[in-house]
Amino acid sequence: MKLFINGRKFVWKHLNKTFTIQDKIIWIHAASLGEYEQAVPVIEALKRDFPTYKILISFFSPSGYEIKKNNLLADCTIYLPLDTKKNAKRFVASLNIQLAIFVKYEVWPNYLKELHSRGIPKMIISGVFRENQIYFKPYGKFLQQALFSFDYIFTQEESSKNLLLANGYKNAILGGDTRYDRVYKQRTHNNNVPFIDEFIDGKICIVCGSTWPEDEKAIIDYINQTKHDVKLIIAPHVVKENHINMIYKQLQVPTQKYSQLTTSSNVKNTQVLLIDSIGLLSKLYSYAAFAYVGGAMGNTGLHNILEPATFGIPIIIGVNHKKFPEAIAMKQAGGLIEVANDYELKLAFNNFLTTPQTCFNMGNNAIQFVMSQLNATQKIIHLIDEKKLISV
Repeated sequence: MKLFINGRKFVWKHLNKTFTIQDKIIWIHAASLGEYEQAVPVIEALKRDFPTYKILISFFSPSGYEIKKNNLLADCTIYLPLDTKKNAKRFVASLNIQLAIFVKYEVWPNYLKELHSRGIPKMIISGVFRENQIYFKPYGKFLQQALFSFDYIFTQEESSKNLLLANGYKNAILGGDTRYDRVYKQRTHNNNVPFIDEFIDGKICIVCGSTWPEDEKAIIDYINQTKHDVKLIIAPHVVKENHINMIYKQLQVPTQKYSQLTTSSNVKNTQVLLIDSIGLLSKLYSYAAFAYVGGAMGNTGLHNILEPATFGIPIIIGVNHKKFPEAIAMKQAGGLIEVANDYELKLAFNNFLTTPQTCFNMGNNAIQFVMSQLNATQKIIHLIDEKKLISV
């Protein structure tokens, strides 16, 4: 809460210092880090095709802003001032916004009203909508009106598009999820991570990413008991020292923390590597034979399954993923399996370790699925250009 409040104190000063009223601005709003990642390929394309425009990125939550406040894509990155009439009026009036792009399902009525009153085009990208959301309830008409004030809404899947159309919104477009474009580019990057080749030492490696305690319990039980000669990388979602130490103490096999590795570390004889820093996971997946992605064993929310899928490896997740269309679709495509408990996780791990052809086939299904979902970004840029929402 402290970050939420204090982070907004200097927004106006930051904006006034960065922009003049002559600067043509494209405003991208993301609730948090996940939405930012969805916006990245669109921002990159906008900067390429419309280089005279300045980019303003706003966040609602500290978890997004604090991590990405120094990103190099935006000319200015801020917390979004709270959605009051006064703030919205001041924000829109003081900036020369030419286009507003909101990610996924952020709806702020006062900001939208001010944008609408000035004729500024606005759209949602990578939208996801469900019947149980307030927009589609009898008591949610006010928010539905705000949602429907967007000039265009690009949805991730057909069901969201059909739901909007059924409720009277005319400009719903099946665009897909821009995250696929984002993660697929990772294949072209330098994915080398120091010490990992020495750690793996030619053996099979499993990467368990963005894990929570309920995931970690099952993973720790497995690695403590398995007879397979396998290497394991655990990258917890929470990297605080006390949590890393708790995992470390429960492991009964040779284990090291990544931050403590040096050139003299005996990493070759280590079986488990604990990743106690952020920013490495998307690269680490490139070393894996298969991956476990956390968040769906409990109710915290499934993390990014597209990052491992883009490297052509199969994925194991928990069963609580009904709100994640990419998981449902990837399971149908044969690139993912779900496990409900420790025993099923053990069976899934052992199945991939003992039948490498199954592992290969499912990994191929995963990458083929990712490739089938590409080009959501291009659809958005094409519409902006075709409708002349902004000019070069």
